[in-house]
Amino acid sequence: MSNSKLYEKELAFQADRRKATTEFIKITSDLWYDKSIEVVLFKNQIIDKNVSDIIHLHEYAGEFVQKPISIFDSVEILRAINSIKLPPAKLDIGKLTYEYHADDNNFNNAKAFVLSKLKDANSSGEIKPKDVILYGFGRIGRLLARELMAKTGKGNQLRLRAIVTRGESTAEILEKRANLLRTDSVHGKFMGTVDVDAAKSALIINGTTVHIINAAKPEDIDYTAYGISDALVIDNTGAFRNKKELSRHLKAKGTSRVLLTAPGKEIPNIVHGVNQNEHDPDVVKIFSAASCTTNAITPILKVVEDSLGVKKGHLETIHAYTNDQNLVDNMHGKYRRGRAAALNMVITETGAGQAVSKALPTLKGKLTSNAIRVPVPNGSLAILNLEVENKTSLDGINTILKKYALEGDLVEQIKYSLSKEMVSSDIVGTSAPAIYDSKATIVEKGGKNIILYIWYDNEYGYSHQVIRLAKYIAKVRRFTYY
Repeated sequence: MSNSKLYEKELAFQADRRKATTEFIKITSDLWYDKSIEVVLFKNQIIDKNVSDIIHLHEYAGEFVQKPISIFDSVEILRAINSIKLPPAKLDIGKLTYEYHADDNNFNNAKAFVLSKLKDANSSGEIKPKDVILYGFGRIGRLLARELMAKTGKGNQLRLRAIVTRGESTAEILEKRANLLRTDSVHGKFMGTVDVDAAKSALIINGTTVHIINAAKPEDIDYTAYGISDALVIDNTGAFRNKKELSRHLKAKGTSRVLLTAPGKEIPNIVHGVNQNEHDPDVVKIFSAASCTTNAITPILKVVEDSLGVKKGHLETIHAYTNDQNLVDNMHGKYRRGRAAALNMVITETGAGQAVSKALPTLKGKLTSNAIRVPVPNGSLAILNLEVENKTSLDGINTILKKYALEGDLVEQIKYSLSKEMVSSDIVGTSAPAIYDSKATIVEKGGKNIILYIWYDNEYGYSHQVIRLAKYIAKVRRFTYY
């Protein structure tokens, strides 16, 4: 074939592929907005993604499973999903497409295959929507608001109804809060609309009213006056950390559960995917989502503990600076944190090493930990230096982590990276709390000492873990197929 004919053939293929991708985007949007069925691609979100994004994600998927994942095949599976009756669900089109073309697949058509794989979907229980109140509107609060509103769909899961702040909500203050939600220096623009209704003291997000309530004491608020009942309060202020203080939220009219977005005392500290099932949300009323670092390392440590056994180890977290630090040198309650955050690497402490044992009791007393705050606004790295019980190899530990990233209870928590070029800015916007850098892993001679590098978006990835836990507490988890 001549070069010119080959080039024309390549152009025709690219046109067909982009056309198929356009159909892919339409079907995923129809499934989401018409049927409340969310489609992901090996855990990567695809709602509101463009054609190039979808093509790139398919290439990643093929590299991940070491078998081509074609957009044409994905569209065929999506058509089948769209043709059958399903309840609200979350489905991984990458896994379904991979399994459809597996060697052991005996189905003659995509619809028969999908019906078989999703046969249990209609036996899942009915979901009752849950009202949500964000208590505080800082970095995590605004990311939670973005994600809750972007994924409202038909409103049959979590419904953001109110945000509680301190101080008077004048028209000017409301506009400032709206602008902080619209634009973010790290995470970019909010893919939606945010307007202000000063008369109602509310933000109108994607056309939906979210009340801005001003209060100094949580127990003084009557949420029922806003039509809110049986609500889950997500406290992201950090002001209340123990059971007694957080119980004040339950004294307010219209609330029933509380979720703290920080490590808590005297309450269950949960890393979703690891230990949430140990605590019944019908019995327990107050939960903690632990810390971003604990959510990053605990899924990885569970895999290593279950597969190889952990004798002891050390965690060093290279963490982005936070609002807790100073912009320029000034007094601070903790050592070193008073120095200018954007100009210095700052050694400080982290309780993540000890916090892991709340989710994984077998690791109690086995880990030491420390932290270094570095001059980046977001995107962090945990380094785990572990001595393991059973001998392994570089291929061995990578194979273990890849298996857990592909199937099982931790597929939402662990993303397996194949990149040799990954840096901190590359992981910003990743919904998994732990990104395993397979190309950086070190296994020392003898196979009993391993060093693992775990990236994490300490804002976005953590926020998604909070929402996963919120759905568990609210009992609005849909049927999932991963």
